[in-house]
Amino acid sequence: MTALQFSFVGYQPMTSVHTRAAQVFEQALRDELGGGLEFLLQNNVAEAGMKAADCLSLVENGERTFCYFASSYSAHRFPEIAILDLPFLISDRHKAYQALDGKFGDALKEIVRGNSDYELLGFWDNGFRHLSNSLHPIRTPGDCAGLRIRTGDSKLHQDTFAALGFEPTFIDVADLAAAVERGDVDAQDNPLSNIFNFGIHNHHRHITLSAHFLGFVTVFCHRPTYEGWDAPTRDAVHKAVAQATVAQRGFAQAEDERVLAELAKTDNEVVELSAGERQAFLAAVQPVIDKELETLDSGLVDLYLGNAG
Repeated sequence: MTALQFSFVGYQPMTSVHTRAAQVFEQALRDELGGGLEFLLQNNVAEAGMKAADCLSLVENGERTFCYFASSYSAHRFPEIAILDLPFLISDRHKAYQALDGKFGDALKEIVRGNSDYELLGFWDNGFRHLSNSLHPIRTPGDCAGLRIRTGDSKLHQDTFAALGFEPTFIDVADLAAAVERGDVDAQDNPLSNIFNFGIHNHHRHITLSAHFLGFVTVFCHRPTYEGWDAPTRDAVHKAVAQATVAQRGFAQAEDERVLAELAKTDNEVVELSAGERQAFLAAVQPVIDKELETLDSGLVDLYLGNAG
């Protein structure tokens, strides 16, 4: 009997919360399916000279079975995913989990299934995104004026930062740490885990806990491969993803606490926004939110924000 073959590709180091979750997924699959399977985990495509975004094409064309990827990068393919990126509207990650694990998440899975060769299996916590920069503390939108900020490949992210006065520029995550070290950008945004583990805090003394986006990564599977498995194999994959998702979300929350404790030992200045200061940021980006809402399914928006907002 031919062994089942699975491969999982990502773009972060072995210590990252996503890679650790992929390892939980692998072990859970082995527990469900027994020893008769082969599992290849390629944790960081940058080590093979590729860009992070190559993970998506590797899975869509069937060269790899699974990947995780920041949801923002898929919004141009599946516009409804942009609902996850509406800025400054989410403050409780647990309520967001409930929406993603319920009807809202199910609706996104159907949209992806009907418009691609992906099977969307789940949503992992990519952390609240915060601002860092090398020049001065950021407490108001006015503090952002004229700073060059690195962004991901998301128009909504870029529009949000432009509304705050930043000068946004796209840099692939594989090139981010080097760009920050060289001073190619003045600022960037990332979860605390990335700010610390990528060494960004060594070059950006000022960190603002803006929590402007609650990021998620989508866990994708090559759908033709998925549909070729028998029912017990598909069930095992779903159970393994569910187990990995619980573990990953726990890793993500613990990582926030760990990094804050580590930053307390450095000379970084960590700014916590007051409710009034956060409201000023929301007011500055409200026109971007309003414009985005005009293009989104209001029913889906209500399903998400009604549960998570």
